[in-house]
Amino acid sequence: MSQPIARRRLLDEVTERILAHIHDEGLRPGDRLPSNRALSERFLVATPTLREALRRLEATGAVELRHGSGVYVRADLARMIMVNPNRLRLDRDAILDLLEARELIEPHIAEAAARNATDAQLDELAASLDAAGAALVESSALRSAAALHEANMNFHRTLARLAGNGALAQVLDSLIELHDEEQRHILALYGDRDHDHQAHRAILTAVRDRHPRKARRLMTEHLRDVREVVTRALGQ
Repeated sequence: MSQPIARRRLLDEVTERILAHIHDEGLRPGDRLPSNRALSERFLVATPTLREALRRLEATGAVELRHGSGVYVRADLARMIMVNPNRLRLDRDAILDLLEARELIEPHIAEAAARNATDAQLDELAASLDAAGAALVESSALRSAAALHEANMNFHRTLARLAGNGALAQVLDSLIELHDEEQRHILALYGDRDHDHQAHRAILTAVRDRHPRKARRLMTEHLRDVREVVTRALGQ
């Protein structure tokens, strides 16, 4: 039977035990981990602590948390970018820095995806937007906000992966995961969820139609619009 984990280094210990479980069980990319409840009982920790450890691992690319489905092993287990455990409250400059970084990276990603993505991969990208569309009509505002955030971020992650540059995909994935709280605040400040969704649809169409320059332009315009709206809101 597992021994209780001491409070000292609790999250580090849980993280290490999850990775050890993946290794010991021979789990491969795409395999599903046991439920959060089962893992909590296995490691003798509270479920919130386990979830925080899983979010750490998601930030490094070791696992993927799929809303309503579970936790899955990802291919890049060796990635070493970790969540800062000493996060302070939301900071205006951090939010604007994040938006600027994404505006520098993602137009190139959209252009590259239009050149490199396969038809099957584009179907996967379209599915992520379908999930976002479903979240827009959810009856529960709180639930829809969480589902929409996840679906939107999955669209950007998937697009980065389809661009064909693993380093860029990891950079964007890390930005999204490390700044999850800022991303949620950006969604709330931007406010116009329908317009946001339509911008994503337009980018998908340009990528699917193999128009790299148009995909780059549309992504640039979309992120610039978000940055301008959020900047005004933060200024107020």
